Amino acid sequence: MNYTESSPLIESPAIGFTPKLESIIPVPSNETTCENWREIHHLVFHVANIFFTIGLVIPTTLHLHMILLRGMLTIGCTLYIVWATLYRCALDIMIWNSVFLGVNILHLSYLLYKKRPVKIEKELSGIYRRLFEPLRVPPDLFRRLTGQFCMIQTLKKGQTYAAEDKTSVDDRLSILLKGKMKVSYRGHFLHNIYPCAFIDSPEFRSTQMHKGEKFQVTIIADDNCRFLCWSRERLTYFLESEPFLYEIFRYLIGKDITNKLYSLNDPTLNDKKAKKLEHQLSLCTQISMLEMRNSIASSSDSDDGLHQFLRGTSSMSSLHVPSPHQRGSAKMKPIEEGVEDDNEVFEPVSPNALKVHQLP
Repeated sequence: MNYTESSPLIESPAIGFTPKLESIIPVPSNETTCENWREIHHLVFHVANIFFTIGLVIPTTLHLHMILLRGMLTIGCTLYIVWATLYRCALDIMIWNSVFLGVNILHLSYLLYKKRPVKIEKELSGIYRRLFEPLRVPPDLFRRLTGQFCMIQTLKKGQTYAAEDKTSVDDRLSILLKGKMKVSYRGHFLHNIYPCAFIDSPEFRSTQMHKGEKFQVTIIADDNCRFLCWSRERLTYFLESEPFLYEIFRYLIGKDITNKLYSLNDPTLNDKKAKKLEHQLSLCTQISMLEMRNSIASSSDSDDGLHQFLRGTSSMSSLHVPSPHQRGSAKMKPIEEGVEDDNEVFEPVSPNALKVHQLP
């Protein structure tokens, strides 16, 4: 016979232990386990979060990404303040979103200020569109370049910009804005200079490391001319602080020297033909500025050097044979020859474009 009745002594510890367990184990309540959800917040709260979401999913590749992001955050913070003030009556939520709103408004104002349209003077707009804009120079950077240490000067027809063996090349660098100039050596015409071209680019390149040099040619205004003139020393300091602009000038000056060399081979070159040279390589790539300056300036008592150079450029082949009659100038330092690498800053050149064609 099985007797299963429990004794009171055995039940007593369990009875005494149960209240202690109940006090240790927390009893779930509606407030902590969210069994009874509260009512949905006002529509303003949800619209604010929609604006936050839109701002965060805007792709960074978009041009106005940061402006749109700050705009969405500003609208979202504003709606949060409205919701916290009118429908939630939560002072802390209103204060924090007011702080966020102020930060976003300041940042948005700064971004809009940077994107403001930069007005370029009408007289300089041609240079910007033709020379600097295709190379992706921002308008504000171009304005800094032309607004602090340069000036626009005027020359009347027949006035001299530079006289050979007299004018120093250390003072300035200029771009012709309007008119036409002619370059000559001892009365012999060499080539013309047209608008949007550097006036003294060969001298700027050849004397970058030397001081006290003089012009080896004479440059005279063939028409009423206006040109943009930089202080060479201040321009050099500015370009040292702007590596991007330094490469831009390096490219533009090299291309301008190339066009001038081409005009030496083709005296009939006019302004329209000069514009077409910007995307072409010509026979002048075979001739160095060193040969031109040294050939012209080497003869101090006769004109043989000039005639020899002009004859040689029209019949020069791709393999240049140095003439024993040519010697370095004692006044002008030789120009350092270097290949302009357009791939460093600009679009790659196709292999077919690198072929040099001889003139008939």
